[in-house]
Amino acid sequence: MSRRSGPTPARLSRELIVATALEQIDASGVPDLSMRSLALALDVEAMSLYHYVHGREDLLEGVSSLLMGGLTSRLDPGLAEHWQGFLQTTAHEVRRIAMDHPKAFPLVATRHPAAPWLRPPLRSIEVVDTFLSTLIGHGFSDEQAVNAYRSFTSFLLGQLLLESAVRGAETGPPEEPLDEGGASIPEHDGRVDLADAEQVVRLRPLLSQDRSDEEFEVSLEALLDRLSKELSQ
Repeated sequence: MSRRSGPTPARLSRELIVATALEQIDASGVPDLSMRSLALALDVEAMSLYHYVHGREDLLEGVSSLLMGGLTSRLDPGLAEHWQGFLQTTAHEVRRIAMDHPKAFPLVATRHPAAPWLRPPLRSIEVVDTFLSTLIGHGFSDEQAVNAYRSFTSFLLGQLLLESAVRGAETGPPEEPLDEGGASIPEHDGRVDLADAEQVVRLRPLLSQDRSDEEFEVSLEALLDRLSKELSQ
């Protein structure tokens, strides 16, 4: 591979690799991302990337973490004094991620490997734990907080995946897996410590319940009620 001016192997890091991967996804989408294209952009040999990422899922998990990183710190403490304000600011922050990175947003709309009972697109264990803790702190019961989490994530997922698709996102799985270059390093995907996520761990039984049939009917009825009100005005 020809050498160009740019980052040298000594400057290589997981953070740089993941950030470059996000740039490539923003430009051409997840299906076109490969270890070879990353290596070319970073001016290194493809196999050197495996000292920092352990395969396809690890790399894409890193991109998802980068997108969601710092979300809780951007939530306005003033708005969080009221649960409605907390939900509003959370929704707008997640939408900002979707609008800034529409081709990468579907990665956020997947299940977390360390906590597959969490629903997209919040996905970040820290964000979900903050969400549940905030609502419970405002008087929600465990079941009410989890129900709010379900309804909120369903709304965000449907709305923001649609907006991302309009902006060129691939909303289905890529047809070909990301080329891992024949690396022999085993993947260490999703090894995340849940010890600090007290509410996520405590409420796992409720979060794991499949209530999709009920949620669909409730959402459909809410839509029909809203359309009926509009029609009667």
